[in-house]
Amino acid sequence: MPFVVGDLQDLIRLLEQHPEWKGALRASLLGEEVLQLPFVVRELAEAQKRTEQRVEELAQAQKRTEQRVEELTEAQKRTEQRVEELVQAQKRTEQALARLTSEVADLKVEVAGLKKDVGALKVDVAGLKVDVGDLKGDSLERRYRERAASYFQRLLRRIRVLDHQQAGDLLDDAVEAGRITPEERADVLGFDVLVTGLRDSGQVYLVAEVSAVVDVRDVERAAQRSEILGRALQAKVLAAVAGTRLSPDAEEQARASGVVVVVDGAVQTAS
Repeated sequence: MPFVVGDLQDLIRLLEQHPEWKGALRASLLGEEVLQLPFVVRELAEAQKRTEQRVEELAQAQKRTEQRVEELTEAQKRTEQRVEELVQAQKRTEQALARLTSEVADLKVEVAGLKKDVGALKVDVAGLKVDVGDLKGDSLERRYRERAASYFQRLLRRIRVLDHQQAGDLLDDAVEAGRITPEERADVLGFDVLVTGLRDSGQVYLVAEVSAVVDVRDVERAAQRSEILGRALQAKVLAAVAGTRLSPDAEEQARASGVVVVVDGAVQTAS
């Protein structure tokens, strides 16, 4: 029996009676590709959704990148600020170094002046020591002359101190008589103390070299001057050294040459 559809209403009524025909009719009318459109659309929707998700992810990544760039920009600013601070600090250091260099140069000048002053002071101190030594020596010589009767009483009696004028007169007579030379006269007149007195009922002279610290040269001068005086006066002359102490060599030299030693006004050895 032939299948006849009289109009569209018949077709619709048949499709309602046979819904399974709809698919076949649709496939016949639209073709397979059109039927696949819903699936394609769904896939496109899924792809769009994934694309939008990816775009969101890229947007978030871009946001993070921009944030990182901003952080780096701020870090760069801080770095530049720190560099500027270091530059300024370097400038201040260089200025301080320049001032320090200038101050050191000034200090060197001051030190040089101070060294010069110290050098002059040393000279002054050395001169002062000499002056003090001379004063001590003069004071000690004066004390031995003033107290000769007490200091030399173990050696002589009736002690009398002769000054340089009196000694000069005696030595002048000796020079005129040819017993000593003018040079020997001048040497003897450098004595510190010269006294005369009695010893064993005879007149004896004593010439002494006085120093705070008696050294070998003092002993040699005393021995030499006593020998010259002995020839000049044709008398017995004792040689003596006096002071506050003797050097070991001077003590040994005095003992060997028979020179009297007097320490702090007390006779230690007598010839």
